[in-house]
Amino acid sequence: MHNEPYLLTPGPLTTSLSVKQAMLRDWGSWDGDFNQITAAICQDLLTLANAQQTHVCVPLQGSGTYLVEAVFATLLAKDSKTLVLMNGAYGQRAAAILQRMGKTCVTLDKGDYQPPLAQEVDELLRQDPLITHVVVIHCETSSGILNPVDAIAKVVAAQGRELIIDSMSAFGALPVDANELPFTALVSSANKCLEGVPGFGFALIRETALVSCEGQSPSLSLDLYDQWRYMQKTGQWRFTPPTHVVAAFHQALQEYQLEGGQSARLARYSRNRDRLVAGMRALGFQTLLEDAWLSPIIITFLSPDDPAFSFMPFYQQMKSRGFLIYPGKLTQVESFRLGCIGQLFDSQINAVLEAVADSCTALGLTAIQPPQTMSL
Repeated sequence: MHNEPYLLTPGPLTTSLSVKQAMLRDWGSWDGDFNQITAAICQDLLTLANAQQTHVCVPLQGSGTYLVEAVFATLLAKDSKTLVLMNGAYGQRAAAILQRMGKTCVTLDKGDYQPPLAQEVDELLRQDPLITHVVVIHCETSSGILNPVDAIAKVVAAQGRELIIDSMSAFGALPVDANELPFTALVSSANKCLEGVPGFGFALIRETALVSCEGQSPSLSLDLYDQWRYMQKTGQWRFTPPTHVVAAFHQALQEYQLEGGQSARLARYSRNRDRLVAGMRALGFQTLLEDAWLSPIIITFLSPDDPAFSFMPFYQQMKSRGFLIYPGKLTQVESFRLGCIGQLFDSQINAVLEAVADSCTALGLTAIQPPQTMSL
């Protein structure tokens, strides 16, 4: 299995051998057995969010961005006005989607790594009663920051507005309880913290909001209302689903439960983060964010102030040692990112730190310290 590299990314990520093997069977997209898999997945996702009584789960083909655009197309009326909370590439992408769709939007831009604060959102909503929806990124993987979604959700609900959460890289690891976290829609993807493979995403949408959206989407393929109604009626996806990907996700959900569900997944990812951060700091690297804002999803490290360091040579050195890493997505400083999610355990984290030290030595960096024995 691991002649292939480990993916230190926020998705796609390294999956288990059994998840890969689940893709070896061909399925009929109309067949009852496959329809049962789809129904089971939707029920499991609603249960994970404690949303069975209030929300519906609508899966859709494509990447996470397809789902974000589908939610906007389906839920936002022509006279809507959306506040997008931005502190990285994915908030910027949400605003770009809305602008391309001709939807009215305003932004709170916090730059590369500052979190949007609940009091700031509260003030903006008070100042502009025309704002109908607020979009927040749960974990902004441009920097790895975990945004204060709970506090923001309470403010949005108190102001009587609708909240859309892009939880692409957080759902499944970070706790979500629809009875305590008021949201109209939450969007995520198969290939993130639930450790499936890329090919589809899903939206958990409050049913009372979705029922009034018939005919609202300007896109046929991205119409989540039509997708929901068709699935209710037939049990099938409207258009050809990624059957192998769905089967792999079904297997991934079973393994998720065997691991211990959300709390166990969060504990493993948090341990990965803590060991990565401690080990990288021991080597001489600095994190972009203060500890309070570090997510258990992906960590941004500042590039060393050493002329011997350049990202692509470092990337190639890490790849030759069995790890694929991510460049930074920051506009102000040079950086790179190491992911904490996927099939990564203590032995892989140890190997990552050894690979970083060896790569730095190969590049001739002078300020990097030798790796230390991990005590965590």
